[in-house]
Amino acid sequence: MSITVVGTMAFDAIETPFDKTDKIIGGSATYVAYAASFFVQPIQQISIVGNDFPQEELQALQARGVKTDGVEIVPDKKSFFWSGKYHLDMNSRDTLITDLNVLADFDPNVPDSYQDCDFLMLGNLVPAIQQKIINQFKQRPKLIVMDTMNFWIETAWEDLKQTLTMVDVLLVNDSEARQITGEYSLVKAARKILTMGPKFLIVKKGEHGALLFHENKVFFAPAMPLDDVFDPTGAGDTFAGGFIGHLAKTKDISFENMKTAIIVGSAMASFCVEKFGTERLKEISKEDIGNRLQEFVQLVNFDITLA
Repeated sequence: MSITVVGTMAFDAIETPFDKTDKIIGGSATYVAYAASFFVQPIQQISIVGNDFPQEELQALQARGVKTDGVEIVPDKKSFFWSGKYHLDMNSRDTLITDLNVLADFDPNVPDSYQDCDFLMLGNLVPAIQQKIINQFKQRPKLIVMDTMNFWIETAWEDLKQTLTMVDVLLVNDSEARQITGEYSLVKAARKILTMGPKFLIVKKGEHGALLFHENKVFFAPAMPLDDVFDPTGAGDTFAGGFIGHLAKTKDISFENMKTAIIVGSAMASFCVEKFGTERLKEISKEDIGNRLQEFVQLVNFDITLA
């Protein structure tokens, strides 16, 4: 079962209350690909980078079963660059620098070799580009998952509404769910969003876990309590990679299996935040993932006897 991932491959510079780093590899598609590659291969990448993106980083992804036929390399421009500073709670941050560079000209095309796509992950991009990608597939993927953000809700709402009618799963955080609907209650917000097109809604709540909505069903998955959180950047994308990776591996897109996929995504995200950038994702093994999943089971497992 192949996964196609569309998103950014970029450089980040991050400062947290505990440490800081200069330019490191980031980008939504990078995190998704690393996480998903633990569960299924190939990962078919669609992105754009500049002449400054290290060849060894492309080779590291390829070694994980990531196909880069759809990664455009622009020889005379630099890669997308973002710099941010996190507050003490590590849930809020200030953007210091956003240099679009090659991303300003991103006009992706789906390679012929990617047409066998079963699962499509649309990273946080201009909604019109997300639509263009979907429309290029001759046969609709089995499952289409999309991410978005407050900026597109504010500046590209009409395009975003149209994109929502074309996907199966929407990934947003709690403030974005409220922004889309004008509802403070996440349950009411979910009901509204599920009338806009997506069959499933995942609301990410950072260190407070994630909610899965489908029809009249709700499932909650906690986040793993960790001693140290070095860098939350990419945690949401890593969550998405684990989520879609599990679904592709099991070939099961039922609500019950998505509950498991949420836990898998949460486990992957818990690794991501333990070091800067993709460093931790490059270190872990499938055994580490299995052990972390068992920790999640223990985290939520309890017996109760009602009198």
